[in-house]
Amino acid sequence: MEKARPLWSNSLQFVFACISYSVGLGNVWRFPYLCQLYGGGSFLVPYIIMLIVEGMPLLYLELAVGQRMRQGSIGAWRTISPYLSGVGISSVVVSFFLSMYYNVINAWGFWYLFHSFQDPLPWSVCPLNGNRTGYDEECEKASSTQYFWYRKTLNISPSIQENGSVQWEPALCLILAWLMVYLCILRGTESTGKVVYFTASLPYCVLLIYLVRGLTLHGATNGLAYMFTPKMEQLANPRAWINAATQIFFSLGLGFGTLIAFASYNEPSNNCQKHAIIVSLINSFTSIFASIVTFSIYGFKATFNYEDCLNKVILLLTNSFDLEDGFLTVSNLEQVKDYLESTYPSKYSKVFPQIENCSLESELNTAVQGTGLAFIVYSEAIKNMEVSQLWSVLYFFMLLMLGMGSMLGNTAAILTPLTDSKLISRHLPKEAISGLVCLSSCAIGMVFTTEAGNYWFDIFNDYAATLSLLLIVLVETVAVCYLYGLRRFESDLASMTGRTLNWYWKAMWAGVSPLLIISLFVFYLSDYILTGTLQYQAWDASQGQLVSKNYPTHALAVIGLLVASSIMWIPLMALGTFIMRCLRRGGTAPMA
Repeated sequence: MEKARPLWSNSLQFVFACISYSVGLGNVWRFPYLCQLYGGGSFLVPYIIMLIVEGMPLLYLELAVGQRMRQGSIGAWRTISPYLSGVGISSVVVSFFLSMYYNVINAWGFWYLFHSFQDPLPWSVCPLNGNRTGYDEECEKASSTQYFWYRKTLNISPSIQENGSVQWEPALCLILAWLMVYLCILRGTESTGKVVYFTASLPYCVLLIYLVRGLTLHGATNGLAYMFTPKMEQLANPRAWINAATQIFFSLGLGFGTLIAFASYNEPSNNCQKHAIIVSLINSFTSIFASIVTFSIYGFKATFNYEDCLNKVILLLTNSFDLEDGFLTVSNLEQVKDYLESTYPSKYSKVFPQIENCSLESELNTAVQGTGLAFIVYSEAIKNMEVSQLWSVLYFFMLLMLGMGSMLGNTAAILTPLTDSKLISRHLPKEAISGLVCLSSCAIGMVFTTEAGNYWFDIFNDYAATLSLLLIVLVETVAVCYLYGLRRFESDLASMTGRTLNWYWKAMWAGVSPLLIISLFVFYLSDYILTGTLQYQAWDASQGQLVSKNYPTHALAVIGLLVASSIMWIPLMALGTFIMRCLRRGGTAPMA
């Protein structure tokens, strides 16, 4: 007798699982960057429009497919059409790629969390050099936070061609991260359903604490004014719209198969339309909420650096021109500089090269995303706060919760099709399948803990999912509307949930959303082609900064393999199904 499919304990547990998965690190470290890059408050206009025409409809589509077919991605798309089993396989492959490198972020989170209990924080000051006569040269040329990230955490090599050895401390943190994931997914929805309450809610508690703290920081208003002051000219910038659509698409986690897997554990009568709206709105609200927190801290950091710069200039001029202590202040600095330049031109010209150009606007304009924001910019701000250890522990604990929540979704996208397979589940229990997936991902993930590991991390982050996911979701939408049939799917939803499908969802699925995905696909494809030789950012220890380098041939081959291996299953499985059907017809044809 076939075992009954596991179910979520209640619909709230399902919603928390979706929120825990979709609300991830991208909400904290990419959305604020895009706001900063594309005009602050004005970026919200394309973002909200893309949420309505792309985010909510595609999220609802995936939840509806999972709930209707009650299978993981491979089985769901095979049920819709035997020619589409490759779509599910592609989703599993992309999710596997993501799991391999994404959990490395959690490993770094553990590393920083463990070091957050030290006083002073290890990234707050530069270490002494070998002779103990001054500070380390690399750290002096960069900054203490950059040095701790690139040298102490990554021990990064000068280029991707110098792989180096596995760094045992990050490697142990990676093993710990995978052990945590395994314990959370051990019994499927039974264990995951309990964990998501924490991974979904605790980050909001930390963000709320940080919001209160951030708003009380000196200079926070400078950051918030920068965020909420709209630059309306950015609305005419096509890249603002493209990035808004991309952010919505990847933030909700479309195409990975996770949402289909989660929805497959719902009761058939569950109102997935309502849940799609709730999850997408909470996801977008979190991005805006996290941006307010981030920009208040940006403002504090920028103001701190700006005032520190001014104090250095004041000290330099006071000492160079034997001015009375306290005579030169921030308010009269420019006036005194003009006076000194006109009165002592020769002496001023000698001092002038040492005078830094202090600008609050330029400090606020410094846009950083990804690991640079999470592990350098935030740690730079935290080290200057009072009781910095407390704020550091809270921040990296929040990152871990966000990362773990997303990892539970990523692994569900892989495990659900595998446990649905009778061939696999007949021979291996669920715990063994979960263990093998975690073990293999951890073993391959050790590549990211080598000295060149961060460069490989960037390759996977930039190329493993972008084009693949756009193609997967495009095929999904076209398949439901035109292969399975929109009217048939509408009838299925009505009989399943007792609710009719209104014109908005049908218009988005059948026309607007597919056209939008095609536009994004063409843009990214043309962008890669026009870019020419692909480049990466390498750490130059002698300069204490990042420099651009061309990817070597073997790295370009890996990029091509990543893209091809996740896309090729769609045409290959369709072709294979067609050939098998032709052979069956030929084999059953009557003898002449």
